[in-house]
Amino acid sequence: MRLRLLLLLALCQADPAALGRSLSLRGSWRIRSGNGSLELPGRVPGCVHSALLKRGLIQDPYYRFNDLHYRWISLDNWTYSKKFKIPFNISKWQKMNLIFEGVDTVAKVLLNSVPIGRTGNMFKRYSFDITSVVRDVNSLELRFQSPVLYAAQRSKAHTSYSVPPDCPPPVQRGQCHVNFIRKEQSSFSWDWGPSFPTQGIWKDVRIEAYNICHLNYFMFSPVYDNHTQEWNLEIESSFDVVSSKPVSGQVIVAIPKLQTQQTYSIELQPGERTVELFVKINKNVTVETWWPHGHGNQTGYNMTILFKLDGGLSIKKSAKVYFRTVELIEEPIEGSQGLSFYFKINGLPIFLKGSNWIPADSFQDRVTSDLLWLLLQSAVDANMNTLRVWGGGIYEQEEFYRLCDELGIMVWQDFMFACALYPTDRDFLNSVRAEVAHQVRRLKCHPSIIVWGGNNENEAALMMNWYNITPRELHTYIKDYVVLYVKNIRKIVLAEDKTRPFVLSSPTNGAESIKEGWLSLNPYDNNFGDVHFYDYISDCWNWKVFPKARFVSEYGYQSWPSFSTLEKVMQAQCVKTETEFYRRSRSEIVDGQGYTMGALYWQLNDIWQAPSWASLEYGGKWKMLHYFARHFFAPLLPVGFEDQDVFFIYGVSDLRSDCEVKLTVRVHTWSSLEPLCSSETERFVLKAGTAVLLYKESVPVFLKNCGNCTRQSCVVSFYLSTDSQLVSPANYHFLSSLSESVGLHKAHVTAIISQQGDTFAFDLETSAVAPFVWLDVGSIPGRFSDNGFLMTEKTRTVLFYPWKPTSKSELEQCFRVTSLMDVD
Repeated sequence: MRLRLLLLLALCQADPAALGRSLSLRGSWRIRSGNGSLELPGRVPGCVHSALLKRGLIQDPYYRFNDLHYRWISLDNWTYSKKFKIPFNISKWQKMNLIFEGVDTVAKVLLNSVPIGRTGNMFKRYSFDITSVVRDVNSLELRFQSPVLYAAQRSKAHTSYSVPPDCPPPVQRGQCHVNFIRKEQSSFSWDWGPSFPTQGIWKDVRIEAYNICHLNYFMFSPVYDNHTQEWNLEIESSFDVVSSKPVSGQVIVAIPKLQTQQTYSIELQPGERTVELFVKINKNVTVETWWPHGHGNQTGYNMTILFKLDGGLSIKKSAKVYFRTVELIEEPIEGSQGLSFYFKINGLPIFLKGSNWIPADSFQDRVTSDLLWLLLQSAVDANMNTLRVWGGGIYEQEEFYRLCDELGIMVWQDFMFACALYPTDRDFLNSVRAEVAHQVRRLKCHPSIIVWGGNNENEAALMMNWYNITPRELHTYIKDYVVLYVKNIRKIVLAEDKTRPFVLSSPTNGAESIKEGWLSLNPYDNNFGDVHFYDYISDCWNWKVFPKARFVSEYGYQSWPSFSTLEKVMQAQCVKTETEFYRRSRSEIVDGQGYTMGALYWQLNDIWQAPSWASLEYGGKWKMLHYFARHFFAPLLPVGFEDQDVFFIYGVSDLRSDCEVKLTVRVHTWSSLEPLCSSETERFVLKAGTAVLLYKESVPVFLKNCGNCTRQSCVVSFYLSTDSQLVSPANYHFLSSLSESVGLHKAHVTAIISQQGDTFAFDLETSAVAPFVWLDVGSIPGRFSDNGFLMTEKTRTVLFYPWKPTSKSELEQCFRVTSLMDVD
């Protein structure tokens, strides 16, 4: 699987080696401190922290209080240098460029001691003309400025008015003025991550040499024509023509499996030129569309583009093309104020279920393809179909989006602005415009990206007055907001990409915010757009505290990593209760609110080992919440809840077709493994894409008819099935707080481990009903088929899927099982 992924053809960008000559400058560099007292080897891509760690000059930055002890690293001005020889005759090439795909962040670039340019944006691609400076043997230097000191200087220079917040809360132990530098915002600290403002060359660097003309990039967008009901492909190619006269030729576009091949004549005038092609897909061939996970296949088609130009130049590019449409539906709802807010993929309304993605490490050179695959596959394994790439991190690497394309993970892609106001001076806006144009061009061909988001929580920050702005000053910041997100970012996105929607912020009231002048008086209005919801005071086991919103793009609860059982139970159960509430609200309006069509909890992954909202620990180990997510995001799910002493069960379906099932409801006493009573419905049809009421019963009557159970002595479980097999996870409902339970005994759970091919079977046996049974194999990497479950039967088999080779004896040695009654 990994080998196949690594061999995939590049999706969006031109291969630099396809025309002319290319020299990679990756690999070994030298790094020295500002005063020259420290010099060491480093790697590119990489950063100063990683180089210091590799040489043993610092300990693990994540250990104890090293985020404080190593502040000196980010406060110094480091220099990257490299001596290299050009392995070809430079006199034979009309133009040579030095290309940086990513520099972190503020640096002066010198080639052979000649300044050739500056960098100041981590998210931009830089190209410097070095034709007149390059030699056979060269020395290249990047003289970095401390990002912390640079941000402070830019803030100080902004004298007309302050741009809050100045600093993060003291508890975060972070650095100040991150909103004045175009760098990963969370690198200055966040409430779930440390402050490690890195310096370095974090992406590819190379030299490109060419004659006549050079293909800078090509990008494409599949477009569906609703009138003719045909697919077309819009292709845009950018050339640097260094010839003194026009360059003519042909372009041949071929998609063999769609029996499509078209030839075009082009003529390129000298200078920077763009060629736009419109390819009609053969209408006699059925185009298979790309679908999100759980709704269909992720079919893609291999495409080749051949440019045959004057002078014998031939440029051939390959890419994979996926066809899909996406619409954001905001329209009136009968019986409700406000507007809907949901996504249609290929014309089908889809409930977005998933989580929020943050950077997988403070040091991006440690984020490998294998780690990305592990984290994203874990999302799919938990029945997720969506991740929101949060706006305080980074635009992720190509591998991230390639994997999302292949796995069917929809991406809500924020631009990198979060929880802050931002300056709008000329230099800042110029940098942002280049950043946005580059990122949209780089990423627009990925079908996984279904929406662009302008920022994270900045509409709410401004309109809910997080920064105590006086009414007299508010118009200044509103103007800046509109300038940055509407007149610049939105304008560029709509010009560059017409295939997916753009929302200004998250949360936002969407069309209503636009109607109110781009910012809404109440960005948390449940009748519009998306909401973020956090409440650590109310009872999170009570569904009535949650907003019955159109779309919930952030919500969650903190927990410790795997060494604390009780915190895991609270986080998992709270998010379960909240998510099930959102899922059962998809088809109903209650008191004017409902039609919820998205639930993205905060957050999927961790940036380091710490208590956080994540369901995956740093490195990928599943917390109890992630096992719960696999159930509460299941395609078919029965959801139970109470309201005024009445017990309800809803059936929720994310399937694309109706299914015939029956509902089974069982009652156990805490003191017995034998069901006290059981009932099942007649078979019924659960319609696709709906949430409907299946069962309703008065709790006192229900308990009386089941052997005079009490709330404290009994627990309810329920599931959907066909005649022959379970088609949903077994769900449960606690009739009282577990602290008040009667008859709950400490369970003795044992396991016999056996190997079955590449997996291991854990045959469990319990002496009593056991809530929140938790299986752990220590540091052995892998996941269980289920965990954190309510065990009401005497025996149960759970599978373990190792991520690396292991053995039965190793598992037996590390295995530990606990349940709720083992917690003191």
